[in-house]
Amino acid sequence: MIDVDKAISTAVKTGKVSLGASSAVQNAQTGKAKLIILAANCPKNVRGDVEYYSKLSKVPLIIYKGTSLDLAAVCGKPFSVSALSIREPGDSEILKLTETTEAEEPNGGNE
Repeated sequence: MIDVDKAISTAVKTGKVSLGASSAVQNAQTGKAKLIILAANCPKNVRGDVEYYSKLSKVPLIIYKGTSLDLAAVCGKPFSVSALSIREPGDSEILKLTETTEAEEPNGGNE
């Protein structure tokens, strides 16, 4: 199993990421992100928007188990981070998380 914290930290250092809820919604709408990570305590309206648009544009979405402060600490930022969009993973293996998530979630039916 991949260490999620280490993978996020590596992606922030070596890849291209956007921090913040508004950029997560925008990246979900446009489909530019390869993965979006939301903190467990992300505001409901933001979470709903990101979930909706990421389903439409088929961008994988992961709910981080910690709070926005925990996610910020992993990213090495001195402010809370409720959402993180990964456009390029860099040296990180974070995109492998989506493979395990897709395997765990049964596909809900007809497209």
